[in-house]
Amino acid sequence: MDTDAKATVKVPVAVILASLVIVIAGMKAASSLLVPLFVALFIAVVCISPLFWMQRKGVPRVIAVIIILLVILFLGLAFGALIGPSLNQFLSSLPGYQEQLSDHLTNLISWLRTKGIHISAKDLPRVQPGWVMSFAGGIFSALSSVLTNGFLILLTVVFILLEAEYFPQKLRVLLKNPDRSMHAIEKFALSARRYLIIKTIVSAATGLVIWLWLLILGVDYPVLWGTLAFVLNFVPNIGAVISALPAALLALVQLGVGHALLTILAFITVHIVIGNIIEPKITGKGLNLSTLVVFISLVFWGWVLGPIGMILSVPLTNLLKIALESSEETTRYSVLLGSHEEVKTSVVQSSRAD
Repeated sequence: MDTDAKATVKVPVAVILASLVIVIAGMKAASSLLVPLFVALFIAVVCISPLFWMQRKGVPRVIAVIIILLVILFLGLAFGALIGPSLNQFLSSLPGYQEQLSDHLTNLISWLRTKGIHISAKDLPRVQPGWVMSFAGGIFSALSSVLTNGFLILLTVVFILLEAEYFPQKLRVLLKNPDRSMHAIEKFALSARRYLIIKTIVSAATGLVIWLWLLILGVDYPVLWGTLAFVLNFVPNIGAVISALPAALLALVQLGVGHALLTILAFITVHIVIGNIIEPKITGKGLNLSTLVVFISLVFWGWVLGPIGMILSVPLTNLLKIALESSEETTRYSVLLGSHEEVKTSVVQSSRAD
């Protein structure tokens, strides 16, 4: 078969779709292994910059990795000690909170009937307002299960950090056009590290502010809700809503309507100030994703990898967007993942270029 004949051979679409289904099914079946590996990769990317900084200061690579490992161990143990007791108390109290929320819903329906708005029980056959708090408990339980795989995660992080210095050399041997390809890869690596580091710092600030505000209000388990705000801040827009609901419902049950409204106000203020003002100024060029893309990635990765997949869905999608932007040949495809503001900007730039 000559070259031209080979070039005309195409893989059937059905084969591609079948292969994709098999890969996704395999990922779902291996989720218990993939989740720790994805978490380790996330931690390693954040830690590579401190590693290179210490090496530039003359610290041997092995010593630098040990220092980073000790810091990770300290943070992990502190996180477990901080969130563990509160999590156990919250999970044990969860059925009671769900029952109280159902009572509040019943009282609300009765109040609406006095105002002339009639809602029958048949209209709300299976309403369980406590599902939001159950969902939050599921996320916390998933985080706890990740901590149980701490040894595997730390071991993977150590190996990645030890090999990080040699990745570019291996890629140069593998690539056909190393100079051109390495420029795009280095650009992607720098942008990815910068995004993950800044997002982690901003999310930590968000969680700290929420924890302090709820502590002042007197809402139970402020550490849990601050942690949830930190974790879900990686999911733009949708994450802020998901993290606010369980805290607001708990404030409603525990302290009343006024404190519930103050809790919602805190989340809205933090989202506006940190998420829409401070973070864009720090990151410079925005990496805004389409709301549809965020939702689809949230549902897909949540289905494949569980709650941790939902947390990692948007960082993974943003990394894909950064990778597409790193190459001139694929930059236009990144617009498909971007928000409508980015599409407008691209259209204006294209019209000016023409």
